[in-house]
Amino acid sequence: MERTFGRDELIVSKTDLRGVITYANDVFLRVSGYAMAEIIGQPHNLIRHPDMPRAVFQLLWDTLAARRELFAYVNNLAADGSHYWVLAHMTPSFGPDGSVTGYHSSRRKPSPRAVDAIRPLYERLLAEERRHPTARAAVAASSQLLTELVDEHGGSYDELVWSVINTEER
Repeated sequence: MERTFGRDELIVSKTDLRGVITYANDVFLRVSGYAMAEIIGQPHNLIRHPDMPRAVFQLLWDTLAARRELFAYVNNLAADGSHYWVLAHMTPSFGPDGSVTGYHSSRRKPSPRAVDAIRPLYERLLAEERRHPTARAAVAASSQLLTELVDEHGGSYDELVWSVINTEER
């Protein structure tokens, strides 16, 4: 079953440097089906849907480690086993001294057209991951495939995501 939320709503969460949830807004709680007490202090990957390619999360963590933001389409897992798609904007949070103190994510509802556009890419990455016996090998292989597919697209991952966003807005 797919959950949804309003086009004018934002799902917001914050994590520490290890990806442990330190804040979740009411939209996050409602859509994910978790209570605040169940989510605070838990790893953010609690909502990782098994149909999400690990390569996307590897790219996310690599990008955040480089102190940069990332936009990505993500399929999340709700507490009851249902799912919900988001267009996520993830950024490092900086302290007064410029050090990274955690991470912030704002997510909005993607259009069905955008999800339809990104799904074949994710299915190819998942198929590649399933060909490998270990998580490490799966991530390495699907990350390599993601790089190749992005290169074929003729730009960066950000440009690929923005091309889907621009398709979404037409």
